[in-house]
Amino acid sequence: MTPPLVGLVGPTAVGKTEVALELAEHLGAEIISVDSRQVYRGLDIGTAKPSPAERRRVPHHLVDCADPRDVYSAGRYQRDASECIERLRERGVRPLLVGGSGLYLRALLRGLCDGPTADPVFRGEWLARERAEAGSIYRRLTEVDPASASAIHPHDRSKALRAVEVHAKTGASLSVIQREHGFRVPRYEAVLVGLRRERDDLYRRIDARVDAMLEQGLMPEVAGLLREGYRAEDPGMLAVGYRHIAAVLLGGDLHAAVESVKRETRRYAKRQMTWFGADRDIRWIDLSPDASASDTVERVMAALEEPAAVAGHRR
Repeated sequence: MTPPLVGLVGPTAVGKTEVALELAEHLGAEIISVDSRQVYRGLDIGTAKPSPAERRRVPHHLVDCADPRDVYSAGRYQRDASECIERLRERGVRPLLVGGSGLYLRALLRGLCDGPTADPVFRGEWLARERAEAGSIYRRLTEVDPASASAIHPHDRSKALRAVEVHAKTGASLSVIQREHGFRVPRYEAVLVGLRRERDDLYRRIDARVDAMLEQGLMPEVAGLLREGYRAEDPGMLAVGYRHIAAVLLGGDLHAAVESVKRETRRYAKRQMTWFGADRDIRWIDLSPDASASDTVERVMAALEEPAAVAGHRR
């Protein structure tokens, strides 16, 4: 019998990386990243991508698999991750899903609702409008699908454009289509464990991580991407941190940009917890400020062994 997939989820900066490495070694697993930004090549520091040493320690998949100019969608992730799972299982290796991109995880485990195929002409027209007047796509989304707009970050152009496209092609809002789909039929059996912290603790960790990214060379990393010909409006470069530092390199204020990165990252973490909090199948572990990775792995293993009914009640 094929064992269920194991997933380790939680908001950014909660401490998934070191726990995931030890957990993967314990399970004899390889990690499949569930991160919508780590898929992009060259975006290393600002996405907290696993280091080369960490990837030698435990192989990681779906990291560095897209060009920053590419629109990498949940549908593409579903296909890529499914293929990766099958390859690992053929080798007798257990996949371990790790990350904080809830939409990608849901696409993989529960599928995607039916929608129109992408229309290059329609998208080209809207991208031209966006270049002429920044924010055009998101403003249109707020008009046609306020529910989706509330769940999509104003700078997440690819998701906003897809929702606008769905409405234009079908006359129905993406939020309604998703609600009717219900995501009730699982594609894979999976056991999910979530890590979470008290808000103040998590926010301190986020602020410290942003400061560390700057010390590690985020500005030179962004400058190098711009020299290679990538633009601040390319899909990958819209990630939190990259568009802010790009603006600094074009003459913006560094202090204001850093504060904006911290603020947007905290808001992103809040949205992640709202998303994951709605999933009653996740078995949560509350971490203290001094929690060690080894102790957390022990708690994760215990949570994985709990019967589903008990885990649901404990939540």
